[in-house]
Amino acid sequence: MPQCEMCGANESSLTTTKVEGAELDLCENCEGFGTAVETQTSSSSTSKYSTSSSSGTSNSSGGSSGSGGSSGSTRRKKDMFDDMDELAADYDDRIRNGRESIDLTQEELANQLNEKASLIRKLERGDILPSDDVKAKLEKKLDITLTEGADVEDTEWSSGSGQSMTLGDVVERKD
Repeated sequence: MPQCEMCGANESSLTTTKVEGAELDLCENCEGFGTAVETQTSSSSTSKYSTSSSSGTSNSSGGSSGSGGSSGSTRRKKDMFDDMDELAADYDDRIRNGRESIDLTQEELANQLNEKASLIRKLERGDILPSDDVKAKLEKKLDITLTEGADVEDTEWSSGSGQSMTLGDVVERKD
């Protein structure tokens, strides 16, 4: 006999009910805590995930060749990291060279930036990454750039000749 997922009572018939976002099989006594959910019997159209390439016939695009009528390359969606500049790998050398080019000691630079000398030492050793505020101060004072521009918005992702597409390349979440 099935059990109610809320109270644990053994009941012959349970109703699927949505309680605070979770779908539970509940007995008649517990149904009032949520709203009844209509269960649909169609299998593929009620999926939480949908594929962008399925239009009605799913077995034509599910072939093993991987080409399946698409153009061969897909474009990655833009996310918040595309707008961010990447810190240069040699930021520590750029800071040291910039400071030395204007003949300042670490202490003098720290005083002019209103920062601690230990911060400048740690940055030049590469022990820590500069905060956005400190990075802006250093770039302005030393007339350097600490970021590397990476044009990722024009990057196209293709499956290549030897690789096939994965499920993550095709699926889009509906919720």
